[in-house]
Amino acid sequence: MENQDVNITIIDRDGLKHSIEAPTDMAMNLMEVVRSYELAPEGTVGVCGGMAMCASCQCYINTEHNLPEMQDDEEAMLSEAFYTKDNSRLGCQIQISKDLEGLEVELAPES
Repeated sequence: MENQDVNITIIDRDGLKHSIEAPTDMAMNLMEVVRSYELAPEGTVGVCGGMAMCASCQCYINTEHNLPEMQDDEEAMLSEAFYTKDNSRLGCQIQISKDLEGLEVELAPES
């Protein structure tokens, strides 16, 4: 059976780099991967459960990847969030897929 994992790098809030394999066959998003690998203290990422209702999973996309288009609710949430940059996205809105191979993201500071 073909390996369905993609290699991504996540820089945690302490600046430590974690190279991880994220499964593409479990319908997970980036926020859920951060939580499952415990790369942020519990209760500090994905507070709203992945509904784009909070910015606790905000991350900075450090690589040139073709990501899904930002939807209105994500854009609205980021417009009110702290520490946003031009490359800010909500991790809960980025589904893990083959397209993310080699992705590097950095978790935004906790608001």
